[in-house]
Amino acid sequence: MGSNKKVNVVDLSRSLQEKETEIELLQQSFAEIGSELDIEKVFQIVANRARELVNAETLLIPLLDDNGETYTYRGGSGENANEIIGESLPLEFGVCGWVWKHKKPWWQGMMNELSDEEKNRWEKEASNMILVPLQGRKQFLGGIAGLNKLNGESFNKKDLNLLQLFASIVSVAIENAMAVKCMEVSHELNEDYRFKLENLNKQLIESSKELEYLSLYDSVTSLPNRSLFHDRLSRDIKEASRKEKNIGVLLIDIDSFKGINDALGHDNGDRLLNKIARRFDSEVKNNETLARLGGDEFIIILPNHTLEKAKKRADSFIECLKQAFAIEANNIVVSASIGVAVYPEHGTNISSLLSHADIAMYEAKSSNVKVCVYDSGNDYLAQGHLAMVSDVRKALEEKQFKLHYQPKVSAETGQIVAAEALGRWSNKKRGNVPPNIFIRVLEQNGMIDEYTYWAIETALAQARQWKSGSSVLRIAVNLSPQTLMHPEFKENIDKIIKDETDGELLTFEITENLFLSEFDRLAEVLDHVCSLGVVLSIDDYGTGYSSLSRIRRLPVSELKIDQTFIKDLVDNKDDEAVVRSTIELAHNLGLTVVAEGVENQSALDLLTELGCDTIQGFLISKAVPNSEFDELIALQ
Repeated sequence: MGSNKKVNVVDLSRSLQEKETEIELLQQSFAEIGSELDIEKVFQIVANRARELVNAETLLIPLLDDNGETYTYRGGSGENANEIIGESLPLEFGVCGWVWKHKKPWWQGMMNELSDEEKNRWEKEASNMILVPLQGRKQFLGGIAGLNKLNGESFNKKDLNLLQLFASIVSVAIENAMAVKCMEVSHELNEDYRFKLENLNKQLIESSKELEYLSLYDSVTSLPNRSLFHDRLSRDIKEASRKEKNIGVLLIDIDSFKGINDALGHDNGDRLLNKIARRFDSEVKNNETLARLGGDEFIIILPNHTLEKAKKRADSFIECLKQAFAIEANNIVVSASIGVAVYPEHGTNISSLLSHADIAMYEAKSSNVKVCVYDSGNDYLAQGHLAMVSDVRKALEEKQFKLHYQPKVSAETGQIVAAEALGRWSNKKRGNVPPNIFIRVLEQNGMIDEYTYWAIETALAQARQWKSGSSVLRIAVNLSPQTLMHPEFKENIDKIIKDETDGELLTFEITENLFLSEFDRLAEVLDHVCSLGVVLSIDDYGTGYSSLSRIRRLPVSELKIDQTFIKDLVDNKDDEAVVRSTIELAHNLGLTVVAEGVENQSALDLLTELGCDTIQGFLISKAVPNSEFDELIALQ
């Protein structure tokens, strides 16, 4: 599930339009001020354009005075700006002094970096303010400050980045105009000054080139961004149409990247994305384009590629990810899902190719096949992401979700010893929606907590019912990392699990990426869960980032070996070695082992021989409604 996102063509178009508008506004600003040497006109242009850029109610330009002790508002635009322009204040007064001192921008995101004393001092005064420094070539000039967004929201990271980029380039023009003003006052304008001004203006031209680069390339990976990708694909489609050739489009989404980001932090997440980009880049040829669409999604244009060639190339990109990435002290293994679309078979324009590659990518995720080619039969996702979000929210409100139960049996006796609760959703318009799809929508739209608590309550009620009929079975519920690490989790779980008699009917299955979370906090939460009598199980063991030392220090009772190691267990000696060592390791640590995804008798026989404790899979039974599960209990 993780942070996986479906590319919505409408959102892509809107994002591109916004980017083009921002670039056009910046370029207009630089064109206006590039040749303007009147300091007052420069201030007015800068104020007007900056205000429009970040949608501020008021925009002010405070500059440091020559005495180094005060600053003066030299320009401004918007509400009450005329009343403030010309006012001088001591550096100690207001946020401006803080920016001068620290040479850092001020915005709401800075509050987390302040000491408690500074927070108390500044938070009221600067609740909705953004101020970025103006750094000249020779000296610190002042800043550009925005007050109150017109839409009532707070200034965000995007506003900060735009205003910083704007300030870094207009500072050259402001310094130029200030130099001219000084020269006019002293009547010493000569050839030497003209030469210096020419050099400064050359710097402005170079800065404009830098702006053009930033507008076309992704800052995290240095790959082409959406704008440049759009241009390249448009060019390739024209060429392919003229020569009657094919184009392969590969949409790559990194699996479970949100969990990695949450565990490692966003800075390390960006480092990992950069390393992934370099790995992909080594597989790309000169006439091909690798771009980052945003988040954890990459896209590749493959000119002169038939469907078969595009599928082979997709396999090579999957293969290149198998070697672990080193991020600080962690060795991270990532996987990806790839959707394949081919021009002109699956679309003759950018919009249709992107949409169909996106649908294929989501089908790859839901079917666990890694690479999937667009099939119009799977196009139910094309009904739209917003409609899907609305339907999922309605399903929660109207209790449309159901739990089915898959039995876990003792490898030794064949008796049912437990069950796993698995969510199911049947929608009138969409039919039976795969859990991969609706769980992802729940996670990405802030609804996973409500769903998880519903699943726990429903499973507990069922376990109580079975207990009343003399069948005491623990029911396992998958616990979202997002829910488990929520500050209110312990309080909420105490409302559901009243005492140990309830807790002893439940198992919580957690994923390995939790082991990269803040360890002390994780240990505290898991200890509390165990105090209620709940058993903890590590789900999909072997595909994530578990640390053996951490497993030993946490109250985990069970390991579930991921089905990818079970599928070819009998015929693959490497998988057998992994399963054998995992079982031995778990038993040495006092843990029981569950093998999931068992589908044939030969796998069951080998697992029994290796000492596996519990078996789960289609060989025993698929997940079934509680009424059918009752029949399974009765049969034994």
